Amino acid sequence: MEKAEESIKNTPLVSVDHFEMSFGKTNVIKDLSFTVSKGETFGFLGSNGSGKTTTIRALLGIYQPTGGTLHIDGKPYTVDGTVRLGYLPEERGLYKKEQVIDIMTYFGQLKGMSKDDAKTWSLDYLKRVDLVDKAATRLDKLSGGQQQKIQLGITIMNDPSLLILDEPTKGFDPVNRRLLMDIIEEHQQKGATVIFVTHQMEEVERLCDRILLLKDGEASLYGTIDQVKEQFGNQIIEVVSEKTIPEHPTLYTVSRREGSVTTLEPKSELHAIQKAIINAGITFTRFELKRPSLDDIFVEVYGAKAGKEL
Repeated sequence: MEKAEESIKNTPLVSVDHFEMSFGKTNVIKDLSFTVSKGETFGFLGSNGSGKTTTIRALLGIYQPTGGTLHIDGKPYTVDGTVRLGYLPEERGLYKKEQVIDIMTYFGQLKGMSKDDAKTWSLDYLKRVDLVDKAATRLDKLSGGQQQKIQLGITIMNDPSLLILDEPTKGFDPVNRRLLMDIIEEHQQKGATVIFVTHQMEEVERLCDRILLLKDGEASLYGTIDQVKEQFGNQIIEVVSEKTIPEHPTLYTVSRREGSVTTLEPKSELHAIQKAIINAGITFTRFELKRPSLDDIFVEVYGAKAGKEL
């Protein structure tokens, strides 16, 4: 039984094979290939303009690829196909002049629910996300974070087997971000497959089985989080000190400073680096060799400007 379940999980639900996408003379996606297995949560990551949204739109048939194939459950996606899809776009696409409960009920009916079932489900969801008092309120009277909750509710109605979430926590405070993570984890436990587009690396660490870092339309790093860190290769040193760690081009490079934490890229043995810092009159409370975090990898792959946008 366990082998059968493992086989099902390892079966690709989504496959992108040698995908190419051009707009005029601009080549946006270049020979991109990856798979997402059934029951997997897949982090699809990259800086703005790297090609993430273009890939998602081509996967859903909104764009026709210039080359290659993009399949869901072994074939190009169609609305009436075998996979129940929930798609949360980065841009909200709801009727802003209508009441919240009417919008949710309408979309529930589009997903095949009866009007009564859609309304009941919507009210239960609104209670959970602390918006039941807004059921009769026009959507455009809600805050951005509240509207995002409504969009998320519509996305998960009717228990989709494939969730594609593009920046789902945009506009959320930490409390509501945690609520969203709990909701996504519930769908994971039900066996849903999740494609997760985000700039929040703690969310990636918590939720994702594998990730792909897309840069300039190409896969820069791809695999489990541990595999990506191994592919990235470089180990780093974290030094915690109230004093500024001086540069030392022959022993290490200072790659990042955040408060009292300085990240060094070693060029020599640890004891030599430690001795040089002590000889410079620097006292520290921690000196640790470790793999880079996903934040560190993002900053390195996409540059300091992209890192600031995460």
